[in-house]
Amino acid sequence: MSSLTHHWLKRLAESKKPAYLLIADLIEEDIGNDRLRARDRLPGLRELAEELNLNYTTVARAYNEAKKRGLIDSQAGTGTFIRGRAPAIPLRDGSSAEMTMNMPPEPAALTARLKEDAARIIENSDIYSLMRYQDFGGTADDRETASSWLQPFVPQASADRVLVSAGIHSVLLALMSQLARPGELICVEDLVYPGIKAIAAQLGIRLHPIPSDEDGPIPFALEDVCKTQPIRAFYCNPTLQNPSTKTIPLHRRRALADVAMRYNIPIIEDDAYGMLPIRPLVTMAQLAPELTWYVSGFAKCLGAGLRVAYVCAPTARQAQRLAGALRATSVMVSPLSALLVTSWVKNGIAAEMLKAVRAESAARQKIADRVLAAWPHQSHPEGFHLWLPIPINAGWRASEFAHQLRTQGVGVVGSVAFSTDSNPAEAVRICLGGPNSREECESALQLVADTLEYPHHLHMPMM
Repeated sequence: MSSLTHHWLKRLAESKKPAYLLIADLIEEDIGNDRLRARDRLPGLRELAEELNLNYTTVARAYNEAKKRGLIDSQAGTGTFIRGRAPAIPLRDGSSAEMTMNMPPEPAALTARLKEDAARIIENSDIYSLMRYQDFGGTADDRETASSWLQPFVPQASADRVLVSAGIHSVLLALMSQLARPGELICVEDLVYPGIKAIAAQLGIRLHPIPSDEDGPIPFALEDVCKTQPIRAFYCNPTLQNPSTKTIPLHRRRALADVAMRYNIPIIEDDAYGMLPIRPLVTMAQLAPELTWYVSGFAKCLGAGLRVAYVCAPTARQAQRLAGALRATSVMVSPLSALLVTSWVKNGIAAEMLKAVRAESAARQKIADRVLAAWPHQSHPEGFHLWLPIPINAGWRASEFAHQLRTQGVGVVGSVAFSTDSNPAEAVRICLGGPNSREECESALQLVADTLEYPHHLHMPMM
């Protein structure tokens, strides 16, 4: 028995946690303290089962859990190896290109106006009132403004159905905690915003992946699950989906809404990117208004640091119930952030910023299309991220590709972070926004292209 498995055996004896989860935790812990390093080989399933006095199935589940977390890779005939941790990249550093966080571009032309208007707003406000507890869900003015901002997407959005919250993530946490209990199921796409996976893990909610095609989640697959299992909600990101950039067309939205209505399944419509297309799309909230919780925010069109989101509930009564869950999880939105957003929506600055983000995103997508011309990828001209499949003949796995780019100062996110079906495609998501300039963006994309083209010159040496 190795020192590693002896250590694991001791921890297993001391813990009441399910063995398969604890083994995955131990792998993660040992990567963090350098007991395990990238490319280290782990024992085979039967070998480890014998050493830990566990059955084969438990160890197989443990390795599967570790694979879901992006900790290990398994290849037939070669064994199971540690993926390791990619070196961290600061969110802002002149020598690095942070392309992991899906942030909008920061249009330089509006910098001065934003600063001047923020100063004016604060100058004309009671500073102490902005430092006090506020009514939850936003002031009456905040909610009226939110209602007007949402109405092109949810015509029935009235102030009594709308809440102002501290970011979309906090809304999703409160909604999922309200709609499902530990052990219950929420249906999601086979690739999903990683925050949903984190929330589900924290709450003990199980995510059931719905397979997708080029138009998004397949309605027949959703219906099959609804027929056979008690589903508590269906979560979707229908416009410029994170990470695939897919936008679900109207005919598919209607089909999905029809399934939800026939089986009375609540819909969580995360429309974080819904403001970016020039022409508003028909939302799930318009197709199934009595079931849909419509969530939108300003992280993708104004600034993620503001932490302001709007949620429109199916009814005013349901909005009141959600307010209680939001109060428990996030207390309230920052009064200063809410004041800035409300003012900028009312005076038109938010709309100007959205227009500038679209224009800058389009310019960067053109750069990406030129630099990555040899490598097919999925994108949208008004979005600011792209989905880059790794060709089989390129010689990379997505995790290794992302790791290699990080060692060279470029951060991208591998497909395992988004996968809900334990079978991620070999692909990475690349954000073109954030604080990077167009020149920095192009330079980083060129490095991505070069790494794909010349993998044998850039592969890490085997340990």
